[in-house]
Amino acid sequence: MPAMPSASHGAAVPPWPDFRDPAFLRGHVRQTLGFYAGRALDPAGGFFHFFKDDGTVYERRVRHLVSSTRFVFNHATAFRAFGDESDRAAARHGLAFVQQAHAHPQGGHAWMIDWDGTRAHLLDDSHQAYGQAFVLLAHAHALMAGIEEARAGLDAAVGLLDRRFWEPAHTLYADEATADWRIGAYRGQNANMHACEAFLAAHEATQDERYLRRSLQLAEAVTQGLAGQSDGLVWEHYDSHWRVDLDYNRHDRTNIFRPWGFQTGHLTEWAKLLLQLRRRLQQAQQDVPDWLLPTATRFFDTAMQRGWDEVHGGLVYGFGPDGAVCDADKYFWVQAESLAAAAWLAVTQQGCAGPGMAAAAERSWTWYRRIWAYAWQHMIDHRHGAWYRIRTPDNRAYGDEKSPAGKTDYHTMGACHDVLRALGEPMAAPRA
Repeated sequence: MPAMPSASHGAAVPPWPDFRDPAFLRGHVRQTLGFYAGRALDPAGGFFHFFKDDGTVYERRVRHLVSSTRFVFNHATAFRAFGDESDRAAARHGLAFVQQAHAHPQGGHAWMIDWDGTRAHLLDDSHQAYGQAFVLLAHAHALMAGIEEARAGLDAAVGLLDRRFWEPAHTLYADEATADWRIGAYRGQNANMHACEAFLAAHEATQDERYLRRSLQLAEAVTQGLAGQSDGLVWEHYDSHWRVDLDYNRHDRTNIFRPWGFQTGHLTEWAKLLLQLRRRLQQAQQDVPDWLLPTATRFFDTAMQRGWDEVHGGLVYGFGPDGAVCDADKYFWVQAESLAAAAWLAVTQQGCAGPGMAAAAERSWTWYRRIWAYAWQHMIDHRHGAWYRIRTPDNRAYGDEKSPAGKTDYHTMGACHDVLRALGEPMAAPRA
């Protein structure tokens, strides 16, 4: 296929590769890592979090717990995939920063800090279950990368989540607390979705069946319980009694962690997690609930039906209870999580006997190729590397800030690793 002009940045877009080729997927991870290499790691502690399109660091002191932990994930998974000791060293460097600089005086980890190179100053002293889920995820992946000191941090992260946020009557985690651990009224599914992801990783790292059971509890509570309040789909926001709140942030598009509407990317992210949970249960020779595959299929199909932009391509950010698009912007993570979900769904369908499964798998692979092709043309920076964070509905740039706090390309590199796992590829790349 000839190179195509890109409406996003004016650079020639390379011909489409074979998006299912493991060599392409590993190569794309390496290329994305290359954007951050030599500029992201702060020798004084942790990583820088704010990058322009060309890699220029435009804010050097503000550190967000989500980015700090995601950098650990990025380098821990890179070490497991490629065996480069510099990645393990970077993961260890980042983990120490999470454990020390983000350490909260009241226990847990500070949501946002100002790092002056020697000590941290609190910018947001709240406790967030979402952030603690990523603390757990970082420690689990660090442990899998052979960073043995992560084991104690993993245990501590689980203990804090369960001690401070767990609501056993609902089998869900509350969302936030003040500095002195007073739980707020807001409840949200997003923290619980990432807790499900983190506990799956904790199970992989330790083989402790408690973590697999907790993943299943969270998945069932959100995708079967909470979804029952909103026509079988996952709404984002709830009150303190876990009753759906349709008005929370209805007119506020600034909160990237608590957006209004059904989130296209969260439906597909849940689809991926449900299928990963299904495989993990099978491998552990545990009972596999019969709702996992149908729910994942319904979430994915609904996201494609309501979220795909037939005019400009790509998946929109969100749609309302009436099915109408409420935010048509194109976010990098929505495309990445959705292509990973498509691959997991296709492989799972291929492995199931029954009428229509082969055709269903081919439809899922078609979506996989379609989403990748869109991202290849509009979301990936073929000049400087990595993915743009956000495009307008018609795929133009809003600005030149590629990576503010919270991005770090955890979703994009994680999606490549997820597809490789769906395909049954080993985590470690073949050595030359």
